[in-house]
Amino acid sequence: MTHPNLTDARLEKFTKNISKTQFDVCVVLENVHDKHNIGAVCRSCDAVGVRTIYILDTDPRLLTNKRRTGIASSTGVVKWLEIKHFTDLNDCIADIRKNYDKIIGTHLGKEAVSLYDVDFNERLALVFGNEHEGITEELVTHCDGNFIIPQFGMVQSLNISVACAVSLYELMRQRLANNRYNEAFDTSNPLHASTLEKYIQIQLNPKPLDYKD
Repeated sequence: MTHPNLTDARLEKFTKNISKTQFDVCVVLENVHDKHNIGAVCRSCDAVGVRTIYILDTDPRLLTNKRRTGIASSTGVVKWLEIKHFTDLNDCIADIRKNYDKIIGTHLGKEAVSLYDVDFNERLALVFGNEHEGITEELVTHCDGNFIIPQFGMVQSLNISVACAVSLYELMRQRLANNRYNEAFDTSNPLHASTLEKYIQIQLNPKPLDYKD
């Protein structure tokens, strides 16, 4: 594969990245306040091949253009991801349900299972709540299951970005064991082809970092 305005090495990096992308997994962040936490989650998603992140803001304090700009500029990796921003819970859930079979949250409840008992080979949306209150009760009602990260310290708490990274690397471990990262790049695969085109356009026409509604 060649392109008149890109080196072969750059195109090879694009196709290799796309072949490892886990298109059937997304991360959902509900009312996460700290843009640095969101930036760290973006980097973790990119590292394990998860490309889609939903940012759900229903807290009035978060509904500002300044916040959107702050998130977008928090990390250069954002432009390579698909960031979906919602301010209505039902609209967000409807969009997730179109693309994923299960929604599972990090919610400390009596029905919660260990992170290591979750089957991460399914088509999943992984939900993480905000830094202080976790997932809202409204969103919990839409979850098909909940999991917790085993901890043995005095305080049962992890930073949101750390919790997400731990979860994503367990997902990657399971999927590596099931050869889910061994797919070859295929131009006849619509997801592969459309993502490559997006990467090429980003490379050739860099724009200010932002995510769209």
